[in-house]
Amino acid sequence: MRGKILAVLLMLAFAHGQSQIDTTYFGSDTILTFQDDPELAMMDSMLVAAFAHHFCFTDDTLFLNVYDFHADSIPHVSPEILEMRMNQLNAVSQMDLVWNDDVEKFIYLYAQRRRELTGRAIGMAQLYFPLFENMLDKYDLPEELKYLPIVESALNPQARSRVGAVGLWQFMLQTGRQYGLKVNGYVDERMDPYLATDAACRYLARLYEMYGDWSLALAAYNSGPGNVNKAIRRAGGVKDYWVVRNYLPRETKGYVPAFIAVNYVMNHAEDHNIFPCAPLYSFFECDTVHVHSELQFEQIAAFTGLGTNDLEYLNPRYRRNVIPDDGRQNFVCIPRDFVGVYLMNEDSMLAYKPVESEIKPPAQDEIVHVVRRGEVLGKIAQNYNVGVSSLKEWNNLRSNTIYPGQKLVIYTQSKPAPKKTKTPVTLEDSEYIYHVVQQGDTLWDIAKLYQGVSVTEIEQLNRDINVNRLKLGQKIKIPKTS
Repeated sequence: MRGKILAVLLMLAFAHGQSQIDTTYFGSDTILTFQDDPELAMMDSMLVAAFAHHFCFTDDTLFLNVYDFHADSIPHVSPEILEMRMNQLNAVSQMDLVWNDDVEKFIYLYAQRRRELTGRAIGMAQLYFPLFENMLDKYDLPEELKYLPIVESALNPQARSRVGAVGLWQFMLQTGRQYGLKVNGYVDERMDPYLATDAACRYLARLYEMYGDWSLALAAYNSGPGNVNKAIRRAGGVKDYWVVRNYLPRETKGYVPAFIAVNYVMNHAEDHNIFPCAPLYSFFECDTVHVHSELQFEQIAAFTGLGTNDLEYLNPRYRRNVIPDDGRQNFVCIPRDFVGVYLMNEDSMLAYKPVESEIKPPAQDEIVHVVRRGEVLGKIAQNYNVGVSSLKEWNNLRSNTIYPGQKLVIYTQSKPAPKKTKTPVTLEDSEYIYHVVQQGDTLWDIAKLYQGVSVTEIEQLNRDINVNRLKLGQKIKIPKTS
């Protein structure tokens, strides 16, 4: 409630041309002031007005619905008309936007079954497409590639695939690192729209240089150059996507047709009664400010009136709502109307520490942990001083199930916590020692407590027990050794 009141006060101030608001946080003696230089604020408003004059986005369905479709109508467009429109797009494209049955199927998919997704993508395009277009122009790449992140991520910068690809452009960890994208416990630059777009453009340019064909370059972007090279060999050396696609992974077979279909739907959405869902912000309503010290989103919110949800929306790269002081040139993206207030309050913002808040130092690069037999996710998380939920997120795990030999990526600022030496609780008879299971015990832990005893030996002696789900107080047979 407090945040809503502050936001309303701030909007009223801008509406009436005021340059300062004094307000007090409820339940606190701290008085926070939102202020900006009035002359600079006026210059900024003139700049925004100039952008707005040339920026003609609208989500007004009454204005966009030139065919007067009923709200729930899904128009049927014949294949002949689709082909004619597709050929018109192809005529002015640097890419090969061919028409065929597979493309037709994907057009109907995006125009009918996934209409809501398409509407959201048209809206989110107002935030991301100007950036994509500028970057594609910088690297002299076809403008049509701006539609690729719709296929990859539906324009969700925090999208994560089942195999661990992340961001608008769906970079895997190692490919992202190869193109300069940093990933640790505090920052994932694969989720940064600007840096990831720059990296994607360089990667796409490299792939086109390799194949000299955009369809093959896109296939390689999706499945990796290794798979495309194998497919070319199996097709007898022919470098034609439509010839080699039968030898590509199943997902990649539909990747290029889906991309071509998205090109069509984004250019003809109104013909299919699809209209944009307005984004929270457009590209021209936002700006970036360099941050020179560690800073929390809460600190920014306290001195600008911005909600932390807005900051999360515009800054998906920061995983813990903290901009770390990690030696890199970091920045924060905020609405233009708040830039002046931010800069005028920057020193106070950095000095202010939110109540009951602890800013931890940025994490180191990842550690790769190889799962041993008998280990469980909770124990691994405990050893590295991280949460199970974080461990699952970093490795795209949907459950707590892990298996021996599996590699887990872990982001931590310290080495694994040293294990306390345990005093085993045991019973004994003439044949065996009986280990009494304690909190956190795994088979691997237990075997290490008894010299000369292996995990395999313990498993063979305890076949009547589920050794992967040990229970507190359970008695485990241990062979006696001389």
